[in-house]
This record gives sequence, structure tokens and C-alpha cells, in this order.
Amino acid sequence: MSATAIDADTVEALEDLPPSAKLVAKVLEYNDTLTQSELAEETLLPARTVRYALTRLEERNVVESRFSFSDARKRLYTLA
Repeated sequence: MSATAIDADTVEALEDLPPSAKLVAKVLEYNDTLTQSELAEETLLPARTVRYALTRLEERNVVESRFSFSDARKRLYTLA
């Protein structure tokens, strides 16, 4: 489990986001790529809260998403 360094621009983008979004970003910092359900499991947040946090993070270009090759119904999330 190695942490990916969060740069100053990312920290600034996170400043006024809700705690749930900050937690999701922190978990992604330590886990390179996770699905929404894996994020919910890691953060112990409800799936709906994780979904909202990911939306806010994507709006700020903090998180990138792509389709999973193994299951096209799922999206994989990483820090941008």
C-alpha cells in the first residue's frame, strides 16, 4: 500500500468539498484504482454518499474514471 502524492492544486480543489469527498480522495491516494463499491467498503460510507463524493471530485478534476475491462457495468476511479 503506497501513497500517491497529492499536489498543491489537488489540495486546493479539495478545500471546500465535504468530508466524504476528502475521505474518498484520501482512500484513492493509498489505493491506485477502485470501483465505487470498493470505495464504499474501504470508507465505510453509504454507496449514495460515495457516488455524490465521486461526482464532486470529477467536477473538480481530482478523480478520473474509466470503464472496467473485466465488467463494463463498473467504473474504475483513480486520482487525476
